[in-house]
Amino acid sequence: METHLADFIRHTSAGREAEEILRRCVHCGFCTATCPTYQLLGDELDGPRGRIYLIKQVLEGVEPTEKTRLHLDRCLSCRSCETTCPSGVHYTRLLDIGREVVESKVPRTGSDAFMRGALKNLLPRSTLFGAAMKLGQSVRLVLPGMLKAMVPPLSSAGPAPQTSHARKLIALAGCVQPSMYPNVNGATRRVLDRLGIQMVEAAGAGCCGAVRAHLNAAEGARDDARRNIDAWWPLLESGAEGLVMTASGCGSHVLEYAYLLQDDPDYALKAARVVLATRDISEVIAAEVAGLEPLLQACGPLPEAERLLAFHSPCSLQHGLKIRGAVESLLTAAGYTLTAVADSHLCCGSAGTYSVLQSAISKRLQDNKITALTAGKPAVIASANVGCMAHLQGVTALPVKHWIEVLDARLSA
Repeated sequence: METHLADFIRHTSAGREAEEILRRCVHCGFCTATCPTYQLLGDELDGPRGRIYLIKQVLEGVEPTEKTRLHLDRCLSCRSCETTCPSGVHYTRLLDIGREVVESKVPRTGSDAFMRGALKNLLPRSTLFGAAMKLGQSVRLVLPGMLKAMVPPLSSAGPAPQTSHARKLIALAGCVQPSMYPNVNGATRRVLDRLGIQMVEAAGAGCCGAVRAHLNAAEGARDDARRNIDAWWPLLESGAEGLVMTASGCGSHVLEYAYLLQDDPDYALKAARVVLATRDISEVIAAEVAGLEPLLQACGPLPEAERLLAFHSPCSLQHGLKIRGAVESLLTAAGYTLTAVADSHLCCGSAGTYSVLQSAISKRLQDNKITALTAGKPAVIASANVGCMAHLQGVTALPVKHWIEVLDARLSA
């Protein structure tokens, strides 16, 4: 694609990157076939190809409008288009550049600005969010239906192993998972313990930065990355094998740290090491499958009524981390029969803060995903990301669990 970037961005690092991405795009349109918003709305400007065209116009000097911003806002950042693209267009990085420019030229006002400001300041602060979540959980039974669906029942992390192991992995507690689903890291700790690995959490680490990144607060996201690197660094230096991510959304974002901090002389090399040391929990368990198999064999067969399971692969897992089939293989090895899920490549509509900011589109995607997941009449739905779990649990009576919780329960049987 021929480009003529405007002077305000042409000679910047963002401009050079945007130009390289734009020139890769041949406007073939393959991406529209797998774009959730294009599938729903049928508008070229609500698909990757149309959004690329809008961003190109803005970077070439055309003044954006609120309509431009709306079409960019409607993107889920699910990265399904990147999986489909035959030319290797890194669409999400172009989108981040475009959104930042449009945001500076078309500032938000009113309720939109207030809502985004509230989300940026509440969600990444685990203490503040945790207090708000506990309050919601204490009055959950009297909450109206829509709010009640967003607040999971109070739960615990379960028993913690008391054994110390020479092998150690650092886990990210994150910002919302500890108060919403504490058993995810609890289950991870127990499964790793059975495999001879000790899970540790670094004091001072918090939100991975994805929330602020998705809300176009790029510098805030970089601050989150720096804080986490500072918290993890002593543990990495003292012999921890690496980092294990129990939320695929966080893992996908942590793998962007080297990119986010590439121009920071104090953190660029550290960020690159963190990226190399980071693995999703599915990658960790798959690498230990030789030790897992005898433990599963000792569990005996699953009861027939519990055998059917539907797995929802989050976009951050299959498109962001590009991990496909690993979780499914582990669940099959544990004795589960996985049901067929139609359009498994499409987003469930959670997408970080998207379900709050674009609720109408999100609801349609949520309905479609639940229909697909429940078609095979499973006993349980498993996923790999806290946001997807909460989003899906709000509209089904079936239990929605992290797959590591399912594996932990199996091993504890």
